[in-house]
Amino acid sequence: MPLRDSAEQAPAGARIGARIVRPPEPVAVRAWIVQRQSGPTHVDAHAVAWTDRRVHVRYLDPHGREGFAWLCASAATRR
Repeated sequence: MPLRDSAEQAPAGARIGARIVRPPEPVAVRAWIVQRQSGPTHVDAHAVAWTDRRVHVRYLDPHGREGFAWLCASAATRR
């Protein structure tokens, strides 16, 4: 995915010292992402890791491009 249209991410500093859980299988979620050029959108995604306040998702944007982003936990819900 072009960096100019990648998703805005939660601050990396928020993960420092946090316990990161990486499940054996990704968890299906519906995520709210904000892409730098395309704007906000809901996407079907998979949670590949999380902390108590953040979730790392793998998603396909509306153009079919794969992306990864750390989001606030409230931006994703299980499908």
